[in-house]
Amino acid sequence: MKLIFATNNQHKVEEIRHVIGSSFDLMTLREAGIDIDIPEPYDTLEENATGKSMTIYQMTKTNCFSEDTGLEVLALNGEPGVKSARYAGDEKSFDRNIDKLLDKLKDKNDTSARFRTIISLILDGEEYLFEGTCNGIIIRERKGEQGFGYDPVFIPDGSDQTFAEMSLEEKSRFSHRKKATHKLVAFLNTLEPNYKN
Repeated sequence: MKLIFATNNQHKVEEIRHVIGSSFDLMTLREAGIDIDIPEPYDTLEENATGKSMTIYQMTKTNCFSEDTGLEVLALNGEPGVKSARYAGDEKSFDRNIDKLLDKLKDKNDTSARFRTIISLILDGEEYLFEGTCNGIIIRERKGEQGFGYDPVFIPDGSDQTFAEMSLEEKSRFSHRKKATHKLVAFLNTLEPNYKN
């Protein structure tokens, strides 16, 4: 089955390819010859994921999926949430986003947080949603050089390392994106071998 993954984020492509393996023929936007930056104007992860996958499906008429992920911090009433990538401005600066997060948390004792991923799959024009979460805490100083986004300040429950200190293999043990992707793959596997794209 051929699927377009509606993202320009190579880190996300690597994480999801790591989970999917060779089960499906996964194409990035670039590999599909699509050069657009899909807007994320909505107030929920679900709406943003749907908007991205529907945009690509309408352009290509090819089965596709997208995902939207947010970091939700309890003491900040769920911020940065849907604004995670642009928390400190539209230029999507990981460093400035982390600086803003740590500044807003400096007077908070509770730094519990979770990553939440929503995957929107469009299959023959029908949408299916899959969710994955990872609970943990925000630490006060960056640690590690791997990963992207808020990974240097997020330690998942059950570990003493930030995501940025982990290899892709180690991170996938906890990953919210992996959990959502497993649900996607399990669903797609129920359609094989009878389903042909």
